Amino acid sequence: MTARHSGTPVIGLDLGGTKIAAALVAPDGTVLARHTVPTPATEGAEAVLDALAVAARAVRVHGTAAIGVAAAGVIDPGTGTVTSATDTLSGWAGTALAAGLATRTGLPVACDNDVRAAATTELDGPDDDATLLYAAVGTGVGGAVAAAGRMLHGAAGIAGHLGHLPSPEADGLPCTCGATGHLEAVAAGPAITAHSVRLGGRPADRLQTVAERAARGDPHAAAAITLGARATGRALGGLANALGPHRVVVAGGVPRIGALYWDALCAAFAAELMPPLRGLRPRPPRGGADAAVLGAAALPRTLPLHHPHTTGAPS
Repeated sequence: MTARHSGTPVIGLDLGGTKIAAALVAPDGTVLARHTVPTPATEGAEAVLDALAVAARAVRVHGTAAIGVAAAGVIDPGTGTVTSATDTLSGWAGTALAAGLATRTGLPVACDNDVRAAATTELDGPDDDATLLYAAVGTGVGGAVAAAGRMLHGAAGIAGHLGHLPSPEADGLPCTCGATGHLEAVAAGPAITAHSVRLGGRPADRLQTVAERAARGDPHAAAAITLGARATGRALGGLANALGPHRVVVAGGVPRIGALYWDALCAAFAAELMPPLRGLRPRPPRGGADAAVLGAAALPRTLPLHHPHTTGAPS
């Protein structure tokens, strides 16, 4: 880890499908200012970059050193580009995220996937040598893996995309990536909602409706929730056997729907573990609502910086 910008504030931007959260973050992690703007998700990449710049300017002060962006999609921090993305943000794949924002703001920019950025808040600083397995289950299924205290990025920034693991429970179901049979197709919030209907339940507009029906004893809603939870638990248990993590964290909106989901996930996870890991259990995140912006603000200290009006390699 470098000491770049260790004594000056940094802007953290969390880019989601509906809103962009901006925070000015002090070196000690204190949030000094906040601002939120809607994400122009259907207006194309240039409009999204413009909105990111607007959000950054709203919290910027004299002496701000850099910007860190936690963004949806497969992000390659080395090139600062979005190498792959779903249609949540129109035309987002292929966007020169870091260069585009650096040009608009005049500040150096570091960027990474939003889940990976949030996962950094689960590590205890530069001396933490743990292996971490982190899953985020919400509208999609994302994830991150850290080894020896460092986030793995992999080729083209794709490491940690747990939602695209093959899942027997999702056999034949189409995934947002264009393939079939991936975990996201049965475990994400919209997927659980759709599966409750496939099982014979009434149509539902959101996962919370399914959760409320399950709490009232609806068998179709309960079956869809437990299937998604078991699929996620099995996938994480298998990965735990392969990676030997010290900690497993499950974040996102889906795990917060209640004990039915969480208990089924933990039971399926435990059933997969080899004997040396049988004391390991998933836990909720500790980063709270600011995890993504705080993780984003940490990126300029650890990842390549892309400077404005330059075409050479990042620093």
